[in-house]
Amino acid sequence: MVLPRLEAVGKVLAHPNTKILITGSLIENMGISLGRVMCGFFLAAAMAIPLGILMGYYRLAERVLESTVESLRPIPPLAWVPLILSWFGIKSLADWFPELSSSVIFGGVQFSMIIIILIGAFFPILLNTIHGVKGIPVIFIESARTLGSRGFSLLFKVIVPASLPTIMTGLRIGLGIGWMCLVAAEMMPGSNAGMGYLIWYAYELLRTEIIVAGMIVIGLIGFVMDRGFRYVEKKQFAWVSRMK
Repeated sequence: MVLPRLEAVGKVLAHPNTKILITGSLIENMGISLGRVMCGFFLAAAMAIPLGILMGYYRLAERVLESTVESLRPIPPLAWVPLILSWFGIKSLADWFPELSSSVIFGGVQFSMIIIILIGAFFPILLNTIHGVKGIPVIFIESARTLGSRGFSLLFKVIVPASLPTIMTGLRIGLGIGWMCLVAAEMMPGSNAGMGYLIWYAYELLRTEIIVAGMIVIGLIGFVMDRGFRYVEKKQFAWVSRMK
């Protein structure tokens, strides 16, 4: 059957702790996928936010780096797969940190997958950070300078707080794109677990009920992550709507 019966899909979803094929349970594969995407996402945020603040605040930095950013940004993250595999192979965190080898989640975090996720999440975070910093009303910065705020004081008391709502939007978009890249990255050579691998392995065995169940789980996780960010934005940055 091309399409599985609903009861077959429901049976897979109703027993998330039951081992599926040889890849483990739904819960285990979800944990592995989430561990991978969080590693790449936090690395992307740690790199993109400082660079975005730099490019948004200093025109010289923007002029120097803008052409490079705009040249790399249109390249799809998955187009980097051949190069990344040739550079990093299929090594995981456990190869460099043996103490993580016993971890179900982090033992399967491969560097190549982290880089793919990082590339996917990096540019939305970077561009939204730049936009957020450049969109700060000049009166905010001038008033802070009049009161004696300089350097790190100006950065952490004015620039970062004022641009944080836009940065949060970039983080939300970046996490969503990183999640999509992860599922594709888990179908690369060397992967042996995760939601993407589970779907691909089920495809090879024509287990369409597992494929559909995996797609539903991926969609639900993405939805929950997006709602989580929107909830934080609504609760913490309600002042933005009052300013408009």
